[in-house]
Amino acid sequence: MVGLYFNPPEGAVVLSVDEKSQIQALDRSQPVLPIMPGMPERRTHDYVRNGLTTLFAAFDVATGEVISSLHRRHRAAEFKKFLIKIDKEVPAHLQIHLICDNYGTHKTPAIRTWLTKHPRFHMHFTPTGSSWINQVERWFGFLADQKIRRGAHKNVQALEADIRAWVKNWNTDPKPFIWTKTAEEILESLAQFCRRISGAGH
Repeated sequence: MVGLYFNPPEGAVVLSVDEKSQIQALDRSQPVLPIMPGMPERRTHDYVRNGLTTLFAAFDVATGEVISSLHRRHRAAEFKKFLIKIDKEVPAHLQIHLICDNYGTHKTPAIRTWLTKHPRFHMHFTPTGSSWINQVERWFGFLADQKIRRGAHKNVQALEADIRAWVKNWNTDPKPFIWTKTAEEILESLAQFCRRISGAGH
């Protein structure tokens, strides 16, 4: 897994894949009051909830580019549609390595059957409780901080339009994430975590 980040195979693309589910279209109960001379911007902290969406994202660990798709539901059927989109957008001569978590929708019989028919796809699953290894999680954090938490959306369509625009803007100047630790340090951190949780019941 860590080796895919540090030494990706030749003739292949490595994509960090996950879903950010239940993104809420929230609108503030009162409009934001703009900055006035001597007064800071004022905003209420209570919201009106206007629906949910799920963002499927594949973060290219080499370039930082993102393939994304929005769906109102979060099932294996939607994950399969996302795999089909990835298959169309990644050049046909490249192998595709996907780094995913162990969520059930990634392993259903329908998904396994689809993957069998598309042998250029190679699935790599992060250990349980180690989603931090998956770089797309960090990208989701940027999206949440810069767009979702600061926004106000009267409906799901407005939220989805904002997310699409943000992703499109990201892809005009994408940035990969650079590991600050060596592969050995990351593996040792993971080993320590596994030792801690295996001893938790004693």
